[in-house]
Amino acid sequence: METARFRPARGSVTTHELEIRRSRFICTLSRVDSEEEARAAIAAVRAEFPDARHHCSAYIVEVPGAQTTERSSDDGEPSGTAGRPMLDVLRGSGLTNAAAVVTRYFGGVKLGTGGLVRAYSDSVAEALEGVPRVRVVTRALLTLALSHTEAGRVRAELEARGEDVVAVEYGREAVFTLATADPDGLAQTVAALTSGTGELRRAGTREIEVRA
Repeated sequence: METARFRPARGSVTTHELEIRRSRFICTLSRVDSEEEARAAIAAVRAEFPDARHHCSAYIVEVPGAQTTERSSDDGEPSGTAGRPMLDVLRGSGLTNAAAVVTRYFGGVKLGTGGLVRAYSDSVAEALEGVPRVRVVTRALLTLALSHTEAGRVRAELEARGEDVVAVEYGREAVFTLATADPDGLAQTVAALTSGTGELRRAGTREIEVRA
């Protein structure tokens, strides 16, 4: 069985603030699809809160065909008290392609090692509760070639039945690329719509995101 994988919705940025013994902890959690985007998200938070003492961070980025990248930074807090606990919370959430930055405004009271770990962990964990999520699923890709006179009607019927037309190329024929979790069911639908003349051809697989 395929393991469920989740990401923040594209374009989402979630913020959450905690106050612990007069220190403010502001977590900004963003969708990122590369290390460059993760670094940009961290830089954006630094620019938004330039007078804060710390901007601790953690991110997990999945790139197709490459190993998953994980990074964290304590940004001046005692080693192991901020970035690593934040990364552990992200891992435990099951989210990838997410960057968390916790901005701290020091309130004058030291929290100690254990207090810092709890503060940074809780800041990320509570922010995660408000993150809009999508589920990453693998779909079979199939192509369907049709005459131009049939293409409009068949596409409208497919989409009305909830089938996912991910691309259309127009040449001598109109060639649809369809993504589906049920190739056999799609084949039956196509056969009914084309009176048995439409032929589906396998075209690999593709990861897509659906609402969680």
